Amino acid sequence: MSLPPFDSQIELFGLQVRRDAIFEADDRYRIFAEKVYPVLVGARERLASLYCADNGRPAIEPVVVLGVSLLQFMERLPDRQALEHLKYHVGWKYALGQELGESTFDATVLVRFRQRLVKEGLERVLFEEVVEALEEAGLVAKQKSVQRLDSTHVLGLVSRMSHLDRMREAMRLMLESMVEEKWPRPLFWGIYWERYVESKIDYGAPSEALKAKLVQVGEDIRRLLKWLSTAKRRKDGGKGDGRWQLLKKMFEENFEIDAKHGHVGFREPMSESRIENPHDPEATYRRKQDKKWVGYAVQVAETVPKGNEGTGFITSMATQTARASDEAGLEQTLKEQASMGFDRPRELIADGAYLSAEKLARAQAEHWRLTGPVMPPHAAKGCYGVDRFRVNIAKRQARCPAGRVSTQCSRIEDRYNRMVEYRFEWSWKCQGCALRQACIGSTQTHRTIRVRDNFMYLQARRAEMKTERFKDRMRLRAGIEGTISELVRAYGLRRARYRGLDKMRLQNYFTAAACNVARWIRRIHCCFDDIAVGIFNASNPVTVLVGA
Repeated sequence: MSLPPFDSQIELFGLQVRRDAIFEADDRYRIFAEKVYPVLVGARERLASLYCADNGRPAIEPVVVLGVSLLQFMERLPDRQALEHLKYHVGWKYALGQELGESTFDATVLVRFRQRLVKEGLERVLFEEVVEALEEAGLVAKQKSVQRLDSTHVLGLVSRMSHLDRMREAMRLMLESMVEEKWPRPLFWGIYWERYVESKIDYGAPSEALKAKLVQVGEDIRRLLKWLSTAKRRKDGGKGDGRWQLLKKMFEENFEIDAKHGHVGFREPMSESRIENPHDPEATYRRKQDKKWVGYAVQVAETVPKGNEGTGFITSMATQTARASDEAGLEQTLKEQASMGFDRPRELIADGAYLSAEKLARAQAEHWRLTGPVMPPHAAKGCYGVDRFRVNIAKRQARCPAGRVSTQCSRIEDRYNRMVEYRFEWSWKCQGCALRQACIGSTQTHRTIRVRDNFMYLQARRAEMKTERFKDRMRLRAGIEGTISELVRAYGLRRARYRGLDKMRLQNYFTAAACNVARWIRRIHCCFDDIAVGIFNASNPVTVLVGA
């Protein structure tokens, strides 16, 4: 498909000319047309890579398709309903530069458009263009910004399956792919087709019978994989190849072969990235406190408004698998922001899950601040924790709660894990100490502590956490909780629309773009309200007097 010519000419008596008679100056669709539509037009140059330069029939105008995608996320609509709005909704037509008589397109155009964006790595194109516009408007700063960060979970478009259902479904998908792509069939094809495609499991059967069926699935998969490894087939990287590799991975995760007798036996999957559902292999299972889900996690970063008044704007949406940690999410957030032209934030406010001694040391070395609490140290029951000791690694000294200086310090280097630790001992100084029972375990002769080379950053942060200034800074973090709540309740962030990590990344950035645009429109709308209030007060002395 080729890129169609862009027509910016408007009809003389069309909808675009008659805007004053239909839309007030503070109408959100009029604000969208005046502020956001030019941003969509500016993205056209980047969208040109999705189409052939001079070959194929002209495609649907990508600016319109991108605008429909943005509005559908802003108003939380499915594809078909979004196209109905484009056909019948006057506000949508005006916002996207359409006239009343213009024809619309099929909903599958949106599907193929998203597929092209993912294939070309342009999942962030809309979000990046919106952020650029916000920067030009002075609402987002890419240098020396203050941001806050938090994560939330996203439920996948699949459910968690039992071991038997999961393996049977993977087998069924493989067999159906062989039929669709006309692969050669083994002699045992009829048995497998009847067993995994045409038949269903009787869950009223005894548990022993279900366990036997699970082992049978493992035997059948091993037999099929062995046959596929020697069969002549097309190697075109189609759907069948992907499902073959998926079946091999799931077999390795869930079954083991007895080395002595060669029998297949089921084993509980141990890998954290194990496949929970063959329809979305990248959706993983996680349990966090009282939450259990199969899906993904997303790191949301936004700017902190001056004076903490109003709302900020989202600067990144780093999508992860559900099993990924928040520390890894911090790294991914900074990496994605750097790829969009952001410098390191002057200050990033987060909770304790993002902080460690290494992260604090790195932030200081890179001349930016990571604000947040650190976790309390582990301590044996009834004994003082490491945080009760004053450590000075540079001087190789530590002072205990009783005020006594350590007798010796040893440097321990773990070359395998690339870690350096320091061990401080008090040896004879613990004898006769008044705090001995609260400091030393019953099996110890003297107190010993071990800290890593970056422990000084933890010690300084724990001391800072007791100050009022730190508490005031941490109050700024509360705004990110409200942003996540808005993304979940107003834009449907909690549930995945699509399957796969790449499509989830596209969904999250479209959601963030929709949220930023809505906040931008609300801010402009508030300016109209302020102007109206100012005019009213100026023309009504009584109101001014009361307001004073």
